[in-house]
Amino acid sequence: MIETLYGRIFEMNATSCTVIIECGGVGYHVTVTANTLSHLPSPKLSPDGTQCIGDSVRIFTHMAVREDGVELYGFFSREELAMFRLLISVSGIGPKAALSILSLFTPRGLAAAVLADDVKGISRAPGVGAKTAARVTLELKDKIKKNFPEYASASSGEKDIEGEVQTVSGGGKLEDARDALTVLGYSRSEIAAAMKNIDLTLPLEDIIKNALSALMKN
Repeated sequence: MIETLYGRIFEMNATSCTVIIECGGVGYHVTVTANTLSHLPSPKLSPDGTQCIGDSVRIFTHMAVREDGVELYGFFSREELAMFRLLISVSGIGPKAALSILSLFTPRGLAAAVLADDVKGISRAPGVGAKTAARVTLELKDKIKKNFPEYASASSGEKDIEGEVQTVSGGGKLEDARDALTVLGYSRSEIAAAMKNIDLTLPLEDIIKNALSALMKN
């Protein structure tokens, strides 16, 4: 069982929320949450493109072994990994849906949403309907109180960003970034607020990362 990976980011795909992290000369393909992606450093390679020269990072992992292969799911913190494992213990919730929920909520925010029976908020995650969200609140309430006692006093989910959708220049990269964030379940008003102060001359991956970082702070 692979519990953690420590190495440098070799490749990053902000649209699919996947990274390749090189550890001891081996590149591991890891699917991560939008929250985790926002914390990871962008890839930095040597001039010839053969060596990683960026900062090293530790990712906590969950390894899923299936008949058709092995999948690695990565998380920036132990809390996010623990919450992922609680989510996949819910009937009808697989890794994809769990990642979708944790791309919309931080662990603390999800705990608050579950304890507040915020079915509507949880169902905003792509691929998670109202019935599935209701099961999440029903099956995880006691588990969160037991496993995350520090969150037990939370009474509400992640705060929505309110405001008018703003028009920002930036061409195709801006639209691509908006599309990627929309797929992750964010509303147009949330995306507009997050993109307000972002340098649109940056590469697309960095634009999405910075926007995700802003979204996860609210």
